[in-house]
Amino acid sequence: MTRTLVHRGRKIEVYHHVDVGRDGRPIERDAVMHPGAAAILPMVDAGHVCLLRNPRFILGETLWEIPAGTLEPGEAPEAAAVRELAEETGYQAKRWRKLAAFFPSPGVLSERTHLFLAEDLTPGAMRPEDDETMEPQVVAWEQATAWALDGTIRDAKTLVALLLWDRLRR
Repeated sequence: MTRTLVHRGRKIEVYHHVDVGRDGRPIERDAVMHPGAAAILPMVDAGHVCLLRNPRFILGETLWEIPAGTLEPGEAPEAAAVRELAEETGYQAKRWRKLAAFFPSPGVLSERTHLFLAEDLTPGAMRPEDDETMEPQVVAWEQATAWALDGTIRDAKTLVALLLWDRLRR
């Protein structure tokens, strides 16, 4: 197998892989190598969750999402979760629980997303990065889960978080 670096970005690397198939012919694949991410389900109280209205330039749309961000080099997922929650919502949480770790798109992307539940929140000032223009909004839990089921929420990590926690909290 050969692996060639095609692009090195701020947070990702893109590689072109060539392998030999069972029939001896080359198989070409592209792969995006990602350092991983932390995603947070911030429960304001038992009946409300903080979601973000997040403009996504790649889609040309604004999506409903939970807070999340890329792990910095050497950063533990737990530390990234605390950092991202504060940056994107202003909240700090007294109670944390890891819910899952999953691969959002393993056919092309190496990213592993670590999903955390944040509870017992204290509000504070947001500290978004320069390229972030998201708007946090407190949403009733029943509304958020209805949006997950009716297609209003289309972001994978947010769907996983809402539907998994809806099942686990019962």
